[in-house]
Amino acid sequence: MATSLSISKEPKTYLIFLNICFFLLSCFFIRTHFSSSESVLLSSNSNFINGNNQKSCKEFQRLENYKEKCFYLKHNPPCVSQGYIDYLYLFYCTVGEWAVLGFCLLFAWLMVLFYLLANTASEYFCSSLESLSKLLKLSPTIAGVTLLSLGNGAPDVFSGVVSFMGKGTSAVGFNTVIGGAFFVSCVVVGVVSILIHRKHITVNKFDFVRDVCFFLMVLLALVVIFLIGEINLWGAIGFSSMYIAYVAIVYYFSGYNQKKGKEDNDLETPILNDIDVEKGVEKKPSSHCRKLFHIIEMPLYLPRRLTIPVVDEERWSKGYAVASVTLAPIVLATLWNSQRENMSLVIYGIGVSLGAILGIVAFFTTERSHPPHKCLFFWLAGGFLMSIFWTYITAQELVGLLVSLGYIYGISPSILGLTVLAWGNSLGDLVTNSIMALNGGEGPQVAISGSYAGPIFNTLVGLGLSLVGSSWSGYPSSVEIPKDPYLLETLGFMAGGLIWALVILPRRGMRLNWVLGGGLLAIYSVSTTLRVIQTSGSFQLHHSYTN
Repeated sequence: MATSLSISKEPKTYLIFLNICFFLLSCFFIRTHFSSSESVLLSSNSNFINGNNQKSCKEFQRLENYKEKCFYLKHNPPCVSQGYIDYLYLFYCTVGEWAVLGFCLLFAWLMVLFYLLANTASEYFCSSLESLSKLLKLSPTIAGVTLLSLGNGAPDVFSGVVSFMGKGTSAVGFNTVIGGAFFVSCVVVGVVSILIHRKHITVNKFDFVRDVCFFLMVLLALVVIFLIGEINLWGAIGFSSMYIAYVAIVYYFSGYNQKKGKEDNDLETPILNDIDVEKGVEKKPSSHCRKLFHIIEMPLYLPRRLTIPVVDEERWSKGYAVASVTLAPIVLATLWNSQRENMSLVIYGIGVSLGAILGIVAFFTTERSHPPHKCLFFWLAGGFLMSIFWTYITAQELVGLLVSLGYIYGISPSILGLTVLAWGNSLGDLVTNSIMALNGGEGPQVAISGSYAGPIFNTLVGLGLSLVGSSWSGYPSSVEIPKDPYLLETLGFMAGGLIWALVILPRRGMRLNWVLGGGLLAIYSVSTTLRVIQTSGSFQLHHSYTN
């Protein structure tokens, strides 16, 4: 889940580190690709790995040393279908016996991908959504439970969708969405409650009960789907449509409360507000240092800025705007061609021609001083689509890397989705919601409301659209749901956390306190520890390297 969190306008050490990592790793990938006789990039055919190859990859895990695994990878289709880089080949064939170096490279790249996923969602995706909301004149309530929820949950949604597109990795998608919802509804709510327990702050009882009860209904629907073991197209559409019912309920009761003179502050306050974390005065670096920092931050900033149209007043630049509408069609054409077995010059021609036309039009119809006021919808729609593009390919690469790490460590990829991927996508919510709650005012109400409305959206829309897409591609056949008894256990613990909050808060006068927070953190800790132990016991661990 992404949140727009502005830490400081000054360059940060972690940003410098991530940019240097991105630049060096990109150079390493490119050099390896062109200098090696074998390609380290996944071909378009890798997206169509059949079930027999998934079974044969179990043989790969039984191999003892890196030479045997490298030989297997060279003579068999790739075990991982997501992403564009064959991380297993890089680890076992390119790095080879230097295992420590391989682990360092992969974990540095993992941090870069997590940053790209969250930052693209907050800086570009959420910005386009908020601007579209204002342009379409959506009411704050509807915007809060639709566009803003989509902005907050973009990483989870895209990670789930990407997981379902790969063969044999739908369990990763389920665990990622459910793990993220579990983390936010227990850990985030728990930490917020403990941080402000001395302030005796209360939350709106009706809104809280409404969100928690609806969330329990969603979990019940998921349990039914898991027990049945399959779902058809109409069932997937019905599950996803539950969010429409949720929006209707929120809209109806918000209108009812407003008629009675009450304010629906919990949804009218944007969850995507920028929050300045740092207080006090910092010593500003010299102009030469600022220029150096600006150059160092280019690797992660420039590719997205040159391809995503931005019409925000504060970030408007005619040069970037013209470049983005020119390069965006070319980038999309390149991506489309990469998914085809045979490269098509026609597709490249269409992309280049469309980009040239849009660039010329943008150059003669925009001003240097301010963003365009005419045809604003098309500019925002372009930024929205290109931010989806960047979020999608980043999520695709992230899922591919996590599945590869599962093969390397001998850990089930589903447990990585439940923990690492879910935590990475949700840490922004933890930081931002905690700060909002500590700032007082309506902050605690917004934090608690977002901690339930966001997971509801991610589960029904993110997971629902993934099921709809999978069942649509296989229509009229039903989609088989992966048999994972541990998922039912996780849902049970999540329901326990919701029931704990539903019982404790009303009994405590709707005051957020350490009893609520401590109980939620205990439930999450027990569930996660138990899941790791169970998975480690049922999934045979293999040593990647032996003497």
